[in-house]
Amino acid sequence: MLRTSSEILKPIREKVEAGERLNLEDGVLLYSDEVPLPELGELANLVRERKNGNFAYYNINTHLNPTNVCVYRCTFCAFRADLRDEKGYWMSDEQVLARGQEAVNAGSTEMHIVGGLHHQAKYDWYRKVISLLHENFPSLHLKAWTPVEIDWFARLTGKSIRWVLEDMVDAGLGSLPGGGAEIFHPEVRNKICEHKADSNRWFETHRTAHELGLRTNCTMLYGHIEEAYHRIDHLLRLRELQDVVLQEGWGGFQTFIPLAFHPDNTGLDHITKPSGPMDLRTMAISRLMLDNVPHMKAYWIMLGVGTAQIALSYGADDIDGTVRHELIYHDAGAETPEILSVDEIRRIIEETGREPVERDTLYHRVQRDESGWRAGEAIAVAN
Repeated sequence: MLRTSSEILKPIREKVEAGERLNLEDGVLLYSDEVPLPELGELANLVRERKNGNFAYYNINTHLNPTNVCVYRCTFCAFRADLRDEKGYWMSDEQVLARGQEAVNAGSTEMHIVGGLHHQAKYDWYRKVISLLHENFPSLHLKAWTPVEIDWFARLTGKSIRWVLEDMVDAGLGSLPGGGAEIFHPEVRNKICEHKADSNRWFETHRTAHELGLRTNCTMLYGHIEEAYHRIDHLLRLRELQDVVLQEGWGGFQTFIPLAFHPDNTGLDHITKPSGPMDLRTMAISRLMLDNVPHMKAYWIMLGVGTAQIALSYGADDIDGTVRHELIYHDAGAETPEILSVDEIRRIIEETGREPVERDTLYHRVQRDESGWRAGEAIAVAN
């Protein structure tokens, strides 16, 4: 006798309502067509509102990609360039400082810094990007360098990951983004980015950052050659590390960002990018599986504004920010705007019935007046 969708979902619903943890089998089942998307979204929204109420967060931020020249040739990447490629660039100190001044003038609280691993750039240049910005624009929180970059810096210097992170903190580093995770399982990772830092190195970097008191984000790139099992395995590995760091009192991951793969101009351009329903399903499942991560971000650059809005009812409580000067996903075919104004972001949130709250990188409420901005109280998240 065939079971109805409600009967299939009932054991998982009971777990979620009781605040119990989902397992690998639960997660894989949620990716099946047997589980209707609206019912899945309802469950994810239950957890989302349990943790974050009706708030939806955003920030005013600027991106900086100091170079797109990269030693690695990841199959999924449209951003990288060869050393002599016409589109290749390497920013000067003056260009970096100009970007910092633009960010401050726009009221940004954060600069998000990631880029290529230039064949000829020394470690000191990467460190100088941070120190220049920190010394000249101390109000900017510098969220910089994925574990792939930190691993490269360790290779350049012959030092440990801990040494690199401590040195970058001395230069002005404030936190780490979540990029470079892609998919952790070697069945997938070895095919799409076999030469760069592996999953063990990624986790070592974040765990070390947490030990040093840095907050970090985490991500997953989905919708390419991976299967449902690989996605759930990825989420469970993140949850496991978060369990450890929370037990130690280190803080750990503050936001998870599911990143929809954009195939244009990549080595996987034969693949169709994930659909809106796939985006929403992945957001909802992520919210349900990562019960120990406070925030879920609907990155509007990748999802599109409409899907990001809907995602605020499918587990997401954050929509990112103004995102000035984003290059990586626009190079891969993202058709979203280059930037959104604060008024546009607040409107996007309010149209969903949520209450917009400006935050800084570390999730403090931002308070603004004619003299500028300051970080207010920390945003509380329920367990």
